[in-house]
Amino acid sequence: MSNNQVKPPSVYFVEVTSDYAGQRVDNFLLARLKGVPKSRIYRIIRKGEVRVNRSRVKPEYKLVEGDQVRIPPVRVAEREAPIAPGQKLQELLEDSIIYEDGLLLVINKPSGLAVHGGSGVSLGLIEAFRATRPKQPFLELVHRLDRETSGCLIIAKKRSALRFLQDEMRARRVVKVYQALTSGRWPRGMKRIDMPLLKSELKSGERIVRVNPEGKRSVTHFSVLQRFNNATLVEVTLETGRTHQIRVHAQYAGCPLAGDEKYGDDQYNRNVKTLGLKRMFLHALKLQFNSPGGEKIRVEAPIPKELSQILTKLES
Repeated sequence: MSNNQVKPPSVYFVEVTSDYAGQRVDNFLLARLKGVPKSRIYRIIRKGEVRVNRSRVKPEYKLVEGDQVRIPPVRVAEREAPIAPGQKLQELLEDSIIYEDGLLLVINKPSGLAVHGGSGVSLGLIEAFRATRPKQPFLELVHRLDRETSGCLIIAKKRSALRFLQDEMRARRVVKVYQALTSGRWPRGMKRIDMPLLKSELKSGERIVRVNPEGKRSVTHFSVLQRFNNATLVEVTLETGRTHQIRVHAQYAGCPLAGDEKYGDDQYNRNVKTLGLKRMFLHALKLQFNSPGGEKIRVEAPIPKELSQILTKLES
């Protein structure tokens, strides 16, 4: 056996708890057998090496509380130990919590911190949270924010809460309100943009989103809060939640977000940088949703100081 392989364990059985009830068996195995290729996972299911209550199952089988899952010995490629978050990051994350109960928490995500690791990011917010709370058996992102975007982000503490909240989002019962600074003067009367968005990948591997009739329906509501000489502060409410939706719809309106290096105006970004803007001006200000526990929850993350200071430097 090579040095970079972990000796496979013997067959073992796992009893499904309420946290994992409703999860597909393939996803359950992918989470437990980290480092094992997806193709290998599907092969052991197909060959009947994975069994639930002694019976063969298909990958899409949804687990039930109390199910006994037979997991065969599988060699797992040895991975480097995860990078532990520093003390300052741990303290920052704990201090950024604006709501918490037994089922979920809402954090005021700092700008510059990716929500999860991958794509060149060794440590994301969710990995850092898991490291900070090692006794918490389940922590999972309910939705995502771009790396540069700050503000309200929900993390589920139980799988049942994750399923409930994601169902609420799909049913558009979660109200998401943002504040953004756009370049130029926002067109009068443009309060709703209903344009389909298509996600694609450039040859470089960079992900890009464009308005395209073949894309998914995407609806964004814009409300002008304050007009400046060559910029507009807007409140944005999402009706759908597509990747880069606000950024691309603002670009479509001819007023891309200040500091947006992917979809923005290069000259305007250089100008606003001289005022001290070091990031994209987009902040997830408010969330309103039904809790899995039945309560109505409303949370607000104050706009960060580095953004509010920019507004004081703009000319009306």
